[in-house]
Amino acid sequence: MSRRIAAKLRSRAANILATMKLLYQTHSPYARKALVFAYEARLADRIRVEHHETSPTNPNAGVFAQNPLGKVPVLLRPGLPPLFDSDVICAYLDTLNEGRKLIPEAGEARWLALRVQAVAQGLADAGIALRWETVRRPEALRYEPLRDGYVAKLHASYGWLERELDFSAPIHVGHIAVATTLSWLEFRELPAFRDKCPRLAAWLDGFAERASMRATPLSGETRD
Repeated sequence: MSRRIAAKLRSRAANILATMKLLYQTHSPYARKALVFAYEARLADRIRVEHHETSPTNPNAGVFAQNPLGKVPVLLRPGLPPLFDSDVICAYLDTLNEGRKLIPEAGEARWLALRVQAVAQGLADAGIALRWETVRRPEALRYEPLRDGYVAKLHASYGWLERELDFSAPIHVGHIAVATTLSWLEFRELPAFRDKCPRLAAWLDGFAERASMRATPLSGETRD
């Protein structure tokens, strides 16, 4: 690659970084995951965060204009298509990360990190679904067997993380996903994990002190 081409690529990357915008929600575990990842990749100061309230029953036209699913997070990049879904946004940001990659690039380490991320994402999905069956859906329409099924998913996943999560490994996307999801589950007062998962609880308390987590506190209520 010639020096001129390399310089142009660096200039384009710098322009993207300087003007990216993250459509965000202060009470979304998925949006927080993407922003914590940006902090850990040392990219947060180059991303403008813009809060948007949106839900299936109270859609946000601005979000829908960028993501046909009407969900946050959405990463807007100048001159390029928007990116949505926290997994995709984190993967993209890691390509801009000039430090140690937070998504291992090859080998078993990659699949282990992505496996943990998948469990964390499933936890968040189950937690949101559980809230529909307990506080968000009109009481007459709530279905107790479905509620109990989501609770079982949460407890099974807590136990899996207590056994399987490598608490001493260098931080990766799976750790970020787990920390942001567990903190959201506690924020929403959903089924607890601390009594039966002491290692997981101690790890989360330590992770919560990271600058990336302290800079992205959860707040607010869903507006259905």
